[in-house]
Amino acid sequence: MDFSNDQIERYSRHILLKDVGGIGQQKLLESRVLVIGAGGLGSPIATYLAAAGVGTIGIVDADVVDLSNLQRQILHHTADVGVMKVESARATIESLNPDVKVELHPYLIKAANIRDIIRDYDFILEGTDNFPTKFLVNDACILEDKAFSQGGILRFKGQTMTHVPGSASYRCVYRQPPPPGSVPTCSEAGVLGAIAGILGTIQAAEAIKYITGAGELLTNRILTFDALTMEFRTIPVKKTDWALPESRGGKSPENLVEYEQAYCDLETARAERKAAGFVS
Repeated sequence: MDFSNDQIERYSRHILLKDVGGIGQQKLLESRVLVIGAGGLGSPIATYLAAAGVGTIGIVDADVVDLSNLQRQILHHTADVGVMKVESARATIESLNPDVKVELHPYLIKAANIRDIIRDYDFILEGTDNFPTKFLVNDACILEDKAFSQGGILRFKGQTMTHVPGSASYRCVYRQPPPPGSVPTCSEAGVLGAIAGILGTIQAAEAIKYITGAGELLTNRILTFDALTMEFRTIPVKKTDWALPESRGGKSPENLVEYEQAYCDLETARAERKAAGFVS
């Protein structure tokens, strides 16, 4: 370990922790973590990973900052409206911690590119707002033997789980995505901004624990919470044969499945709410 004086001061609270220490901090500085989605969950995830001194953070997002994002997406600021989210994220991260290298992936995750993207990272965090991407990330990480965390939020609720090779995965909880349009998105149903912070910091903690080896990960169980009652619970999840989709039907597992993605942009959601009499 060869920390500079500034690094010893910056990471002193980590170094003091028995379960992290200088060795754990060195592991963080040498680690590579990928954040898929620079939105509500990706914002607190990336912020706390950067603060912790994760050496390289990859950010995947093809969207630009919208004014409606700022209620919960703390990586971005008013001046960033119209800017690519990955660029805004990089600026925020670099201003927070110059030790961190930021790698940008300003495009949509697809079956054709996801395995190449995740292959060079130690831990993957998924914080997107659609089921097709969640299942694609799950399947690709399993094929690449990658540890990952998945999270989702809606209205006042959130849920997350962590997978390491050999443990239960997202498909052990949900066999396949729900039919398009059957589950509302945040732009349709709303979400309390602070919910993203609660769940995103939990996901960031899982990544830090995985890298340093501290504590027990949220594997083979799913954590859910409801902010209206402030009730948290963990539900055991048993590993099943559904680690990968049945639709492969004996074909090579290299063939990732891309599910249909229901699209509902902000303007469509506004028009629907206006037609229903919810907005003027």
